[in-house]
Amino acid sequence: MDQGPGRSRVRVPRGMADRAHEFAAAGLRPAVPRDAATVILVRPGSGNRGADGVEVFLLRRTRALEFAPGACVFPGGSVDERDADPAIGETGWVGPAPAGLGHLLGISADRARALVCAAVRETFEESGVLLAGPSSAELVPDSAVLGQDRHALLDGSVSLGELLTRRGLKLRADLLTPWARWITPEISPRRFDTWFFAAALPDGQLAGLVAAGPGESDSGTWWRPSAALEAARAGEITLLPPTAVTLAELAAYPDIGGILGERRVITPLMPTVVVEGERTWLAMPPAVEYPL
Repeated sequence: MDQGPGRSRVRVPRGMADRAHEFAAAGLRPAVPRDAATVILVRPGSGNRGADGVEVFLLRRTRALEFAPGACVFPGGSVDERDADPAIGETGWVGPAPAGLGHLLGISADRARALVCAAVRETFEESGVLLAGPSSAELVPDSAVLGQDRHALLDGSVSLGELLTRRGLKLRADLLTPWARWITPEISPRRFDTWFFAAALPDGQLAGLVAAGPGESDSGTWWRPSAALEAARAGEITLLPPTAVTLAELAAYPDIGGILGERRVITPLMPTVVVEGERTWLAMPPAVEYPL
């Protein structure tokens, strides 16, 4: 990592550098970012010394994937059309109403609803953790009970709204703390407008990969934020810039309460690719420090 004037600069892989030169030479137009949501699952750690008091769940993406192969990421993914399922109306969830959440995030109520539904659905599909419950005071049954529902959601035979209705559950929007919003650089052929939410691991639930089928990830591990950053610096794991920046932010909190109690101002963060002769850099947004 190098420093530009007031901005962190990151060396980019050869493929991205080639794409940057092609993008500039051909005058290509940026792809439209697709809405996505990701959830930073946190739980108490095994120690009480600074970042040792918190652990986060990271999935390692399979190396066969086109986007970010082998990278360690938080559970999440793109918004799909069923995330606007009318079965999940304002009476179908607990917490800030879509209109109120949309006002907080500066987006429409429909978009806020779809992002929350995508965050809950993708987290359940990828980690087995379901942020839902029968009331604001109770949480969903343990993960083993919902294994069959998870498979049904993964194979598309049931929507999140149908799953919650069948189980008599409500989506727990109150468990999600808005954390950040990252947009893929303009030169990328596939771009995402990703909203990050933090959530505590619910009591009685376990995070892990689905039992049958590899999916998009080949492992899931709980990490102390500082340990994950150290492993990335040592070349043991790969972290995308938004993940690394988020881990550095989380490492500053001694406990989950501080993370979930944070009321952050959410502004779009988009790294930019800078071509300087034969060198190509990924420049972090202003005031964002890259920790690797």
